[in-house]
Amino acid sequence: MFNFKTLAMRHPLNNIVAEIQKQERKLSAETSSFIDEAYKMTVYLQELLCSVKDDVIKEGFSSKDEEIHFFKQVKPNILGKLIYYNKVYRIETACPVDNGNLHQNYFALQLRDLKQEYQEHICNSEFYRYYRSGRTDRDGHYFTLGNINYYDGLNSFVFEIDPKFSTYFDYKVAKIIANELIYNYLTTKLSPEQNPDVLLQQEETKDFFWTQTKNALIELIYALYACDAISHGKIGIRKISMVFQILFRISLNDIHNSFHRMKTRAGSRTLFLDQLKYSLEEYMDREDNL
Repeated sequence: MFNFKTLAMRHPLNNIVAEIQKQERKLSAETSSFIDEAYKMTVYLQELLCSVKDDVIKEGFSSKDEEIHFFKQVKPNILGKLIYYNKVYRIETACPVDNGNLHQNYFALQLRDLKQEYQEHICNSEFYRYYRSGRTDRDGHYFTLGNINYYDGLNSFVFEIDPKFSTYFDYKVAKIIANELIYNYLTTKLSPEQNPDVLLQQEETKDFFWTQTKNALIELIYALYACDAISHGKIGIRKISMVFQILFRISLNDIHNSFHRMKTRAGSRTLFLDQLKYSLEEYMDREDNL
């Protein structure tokens, strides 16, 4: 087991993010469903957060800058992912059917509720504008212990937090991170035609559509993800999938189950990638003979 304190407090943020991504990759390969993966990630992140909390309360911080970094960057990234996976587990286990109108309406309703929460409680707040602008001038107030101002009329959950391990605003950052992840998850669940944020469905892209099988596209997506070909591996498989689904106007449904079936199919497990290699080499040979 890695040293939580060293990872979370003494090293840059990307170390702890990399450790979480490593666990995500491991569980993605081992679990048979997204429900199982979400549950195991929830347990893992809860244990991680508890371990970090024990170290913080026991050891404290060596400087104010370290304290700000922890509550602005490190803890929210752990807690944000924890909120996300717990929410996904709850959504998936309550989903009525695997496909059809009821399935689509269910996820559309979840997306509507998420957007309503964002509009009512997040986007119009002074803190949200501060955080999104990248400002740092009030970090000492927002991200150090002992500065909770009850005169501001804060949300009631503030009375349940541990003042030794929360500045109140670290939770707000975690919620922003979680909501973005949940939004990306929900948009992949909806078919591209119903996607409320169709970034690429412009007139100039109307002729783009996928002509191979859905499994072939899933195979390609996982290959790009596995070799860190997109954003140095920092973008999750579902976000990559969402972009491809929007671009090609295709719904891939549960890509995890499809991927796990590929791992156990007879013959080559990479049928499409094998065909890609063969087709490209054949094309190169034709070019050489022209």
